[in-house]
Amino acid sequence: MGYGSTPTPPGGPATATLPPPRPMLWPLRPVESAEHRISEDGGQLVITIMHAPLLGVTAEMLRWWYCHVPGTMTYAGETWPRYLVWHPLDHISYDVVRPAPDGRVGPGAELHIVEALGRDPANRLDIRLRVDEIGAGRAVIAKRVLGTGIVRLENEYADSPAGATYVTRMRIGDHGALGRLLVNRVARHRAFPPRRIQPWIRHHVEEVGNLENFLPELYQDRADQEP
Repeated sequence: MGYGSTPTPPGGPATATLPPPRPMLWPLRPVESAEHRISEDGGQLVITIMHAPLLGVTAEMLRWWYCHVPGTMTYAGETWPRYLVWHPLDHISYDVVRPAPDGRVGPGAELHIVEALGRDPANRLDIRLRVDEIGAGRAVIAKRVLGTGIVRLENEYADSPAGATYVTRMRIGDHGALGRLLVNRVARHRAFPPRRIQPWIRHHVEEVGNLENFLPELYQDRADQEP
């Protein structure tokens, strides 16, 4: 099990079944609450999601969150892994396979994430990702093979009077020659096939929107103890 990991059943994340859904203390945001578009960019498929502002959330809270997803929190009167609260229906496990040089989640860390979009086993994602960046306005994770991008998730956030603004860009494939010749086809049809795009958009709107329901209180309670 990785540093600060979410526990998984025997056999590890690759064989884990869906855990029971967590209690739902509030409704998840509908997909219609965000705007999204799908475009092409030099061989990449780019999914852009413009979320509604996150009430009560600041950019600093989001920076802290992406460094501290591992761990537990009190939710519905019990202690739960934070990752399972983040999306009470779809999330399965979050393992820090290799921490950053400072021992925490930051640039250079390797994550193993498992989730089932819409709780559908046919839309199960089981992927290892590298943390490229976590900062005051951006958090970026990516999957590469032989230096060529398979998936890159760019989260950009900023303060606003209405709550944190948040824009996500999922880049599938790579601009380079190897991507155009081979990797982009594999990325689009195996790693992230067309049938998975709309369920992922819904899932991502739900998980980002859910942050406004628990992150302000969690940050207030834990930021001093987990700088």
